[in-house]
Formats: sequence, C-alpha cells, structure tokens
Amino acid sequence: QVQLEESGGGLVQAGGSLRLSCKYSEESAVGWFRQAAGQEREFVSAINSHGGTTRYSDCVKGRFTISRDNARKTIYQQMHSLRPEDTAVYYCTRMTATLNSRLGSWGQGTQVTVSS
Repeated sequence: QVQLEESGGGLVQAGGSLRLSCKYSEESAVGWFRQAAGQEREFVSAINSHGGTTRYSDCVKGRFTISRDNARKTIYQQMHSLRPEDTAVYYCTRMTATLNSRLGSWGQGTQVTVSS
C-alpha cells in the first residue's frame, strides 16, 4: 500500500505557472492524471522510481515537467503557460514500472483553475 497526498493547486491567470506536489510513503513510479468537470480522467505525466524516465501527454509536452526528490519523498509537476483547458482536479497515482498503467486507488486531488 502506497499513500499519496497532492497539494499546490490554486487559481492562476492564463499564461501563468503553478507547481504541484505529491508526497508519498513508499517509493515507486508515479504519474499525474487530471479530471475536468464533466470529463473523464486523463493521463498527464509519469516518472519512474529513479527519476530517469518520464512520459507526457501530447497536450502538455513543452509546458509541464514532472520531477521527483526521493530524499523528500515528493513528486513535482511544474506547469507553465497554463491555459483555461488545463482547469481540472489533478491527482497523483502509483504507476507500473513501464509508466503505461496506474495502480491503486485515487487520492484527494488538488484543484487547478486557470482564468481566461
């Protein structure tokens, strides 16, 4: 069992930046998903346990960066050039080592709202 807790969401103007954090209790590959109102959850980014491999959805490539600090047991997602369509609840989740699938249950999430 891996415990995850997201934080760092908030309200930002279009073109602005936010950094999300995800604290974990046990080291593993981790990914970020998001769910906009009325939409299905979608994959955003993922990182392996050592931080040497990452994967991104096409819609966030070049704008979002996932990273990790294993000494602090924290996963980060730095988000730049935010757009209104990035508005969603963002969740971190355990991933398989291949970064292709998620594992475990969903956590609390953190709300990101981008104003136009």
